[in-house]
Amino acid sequence: MRMLFDIFAQIFRTLWAHKLRSFLTMFGIAWGVGSLLLLVGLGEGFRSGNKRELAQYGQDIMFIFPGRAPAVDGNMSSARNYLLTYQDYADVRKEAPHVRNASPVLSRSDVRAVSEFATANGEIIGVEPQFAAIRYLPLKQGRWLNNFDESQRRNVIVLGDEVAKNLFLGRPVVGTNILLNGLSFEVIGTVERVGRGDDNSTNMRGYIPYSVMATFFPLNGENHENSISFINYQPRVTSEHLLAQDEVRKLVARNHGFNYLDKDAFEGWDTIQNSQAVGKIFDAMNMFLGAVGLVTLALGAIGVINIMLITVSERTREIGLRKALGATNGSILVQFFMEGTLLTLLSGLIGMGFAAGLMALLGTQQGPGGFDPPKLVPSTAILAIGSLTLAGVIAGLYPARKAAMLQPVEALRQE
Repeated sequence: MRMLFDIFAQIFRTLWAHKLRSFLTMFGIAWGVGSLLLLVGLGEGFRSGNKRELAQYGQDIMFIFPGRAPAVDGNMSSARNYLLTYQDYADVRKEAPHVRNASPVLSRSDVRAVSEFATANGEIIGVEPQFAAIRYLPLKQGRWLNNFDESQRRNVIVLGDEVAKNLFLGRPVVGTNILLNGLSFEVIGTVERVGRGDDNSTNMRGYIPYSVMATFFPLNGENHENSISFINYQPRVTSEHLLAQDEVRKLVARNHGFNYLDKDAFEGWDTIQNSQAVGKIFDAMNMFLGAVGLVTLALGAIGVINIMLITVSERTREIGLRKALGATNGSILVQFFMEGTLLTLLSGLIGMGFAAGLMALLGTQQGPGGFDPPKLVPSTAILAIGSLTLAGVIAGLYPARKAAMLQPVEALRQE
């Protein structure tokens, strides 16, 4: 223990004797580690934010919307508008084997909602009960729509968080009644708040049975009989999303009399494909940010190697004197090993602490939609600090061993 205490005392005396050099070396190491962790943390924050944003729609969600179909194959100048119908949805449910689940969606934004306390504008959506299994709609109170609501055409509604607050101003919601364009609807449930910031569309919706929506609030305009706004569906498994998309397109094209191979005739959104594309972008971003961080880390490692080489070179005579007084090669190497380890490990921990503090500070700020605060990645921290510590130890041990192998007289002659 006494020997260990003496070694640490000698290390600190040496560092203090060269304060500026030691500070600059430690600063370079801390900066390299902190920069690497911050850059990688930013990439992880972007990635997790994107996953969170997509998860708010649901798992493996796909959409198909009304589109424009050419009267002559490949000639979009002859295109005509077509609307999706309930029959399209029914055929998808019956004839698309790679589609696990689907729901028709009938949406209107011009329905006036009135409670005994306030009025609110929002979006009223008619859906079938399985819609909640497709989209992310966690219940806050009450229940979701069921098959009896649909088959018996009950006037019931589930409210999004924001529209519930606007209509009831913090009062009890479930079990009360509201008016939709003068028709009375019982509130049977509310949905938890989804999303953050300006992304508030889901919270401003009310959900009623599709059969009730089609009866009282069909789409406006001529030739809209039996029309729906869009179809939400999910593939049987994630890897089959393109097969499911092709099956849905074939059925829609058949029902509306055009060639399904004409990609321009369809309007849709595949969140699976979108997620994969964004994932590739973030992979490239992480590689770039990691490369920048590694360059900074390499500069710190060069600084460590440089300081250790200079330190050992300057202390060759000290090594000779210690050997003349009876110090063994092992004790000399232990001192330089601990000196390199302490210098790099302490500096790396300071850099990690700085990065963690900055990430915590950024976490208190409201970032743009789709981006989470940067996250400290433990594996990256261990790799960064470990590689710098290894560089410092090797840079100290190699010249120290070389000097320790000299005869005391030869070491004392070194300038």
